[in-house]
Amino acid sequence: MLRIGFITFPGFGVMSFSAISVFETANEVLGKPCYDVRLLSESGGPIRSSVGVVVHTEAFGETDFDTVIIGGGNDMQFAPGLLSYLRQAVNETRRLAATCRGTFFLAEAGLLDGLRATTHWFYADEFRSRYPRVKMEEQRLFIADGSVWTSAGMTAGIDQALAMVEKDLGADIARAVSKKFVLQSRRTGGQPQASALLDMEQKSDRIQTAITYARSHLHTALSIEQLAEAAHLSPRQFSRAFRAETGVSPAKAIEKLRIDAALMLVQDGRHPIEDIALQTGFGDAERMRRAFIREFGKPPRAMRQSARGETPATQRLEVAS
Repeated sequence: MLRIGFITFPGFGVMSFSAISVFETANEVLGKPCYDVRLLSESGGPIRSSVGVVVHTEAFGETDFDTVIIGGGNDMQFAPGLLSYLRQAVNETRRLAATCRGTFFLAEAGLLDGLRATTHWFYADEFRSRYPRVKMEEQRLFIADGSVWTSAGMTAGIDQALAMVEKDLGADIARAVSKKFVLQSRRTGGQPQASALLDMEQKSDRIQTAITYARSHLHTALSIEQLAEAAHLSPRQFSRAFRAETGVSPAKAIEKLRIDAALMLVQDGRHPIEDIALQTGFGDAERMRRAFIREFGKPPRAMRQSARGETPATQRLEVAS
């Protein structure tokens, strides 16, 4: 059985517990206990969360865990005992992980110097100024650099935990857990924290209907006339209303949707780049390559390699070619 130690502290964020649910659900999918999750704190006993919920915890004691995870909180105190425990855990566990602002604890303990790490984009500048020796990559959902894992905030902790389950138990179990979580898709670590749909923030039902139509027909040419018809507007009315509500033109929005869909498939790694270009409406791999470089500064193959944790020198050549 794999023991998971989840570190709490006064004022910890309860959203961090979403990662615990992944391991609990994996046990349900398997029909037998594979993960044993324990709540830990420096002194043990009751610990109050940021919203007042009190949980019972065990004192740190010996580091007899396969994986240790620490979340974030609004009022984080870098207690010497907690930092000491993290320094011990990095040497005595298979994985040491942080979600959201929990990454600050690992950095404060000196465990991220020279490593790649991520955190919630909102705190990235603060993190970078406090810990300049850490290679902060706030655009990524989660990163595993050796045995140390870090993730962005909120739901990214679920993506990170699902990746751990996949490594432990295989892709089929991780996929089954995702289905029980009612997730539309599993996100890889290299996927950006921002999404095209969130950036556009459409307001009216008509524009929402058009965007929903576009997402379902990305493999087609998607003319302004088609989208306007889906929104029950004239092409001229539609173009004007779309830009007013989303801040971008319909053509730019469609490209962003295509890029989002293609990126997910690229990082999944199971489909040829040429097939992804056709499935997402780019038409050919070269057109998709140019769109990726405009958006990410890297071509699709380099994004796939980054998702796998690879950093070959050929990435630089491919960008330049």
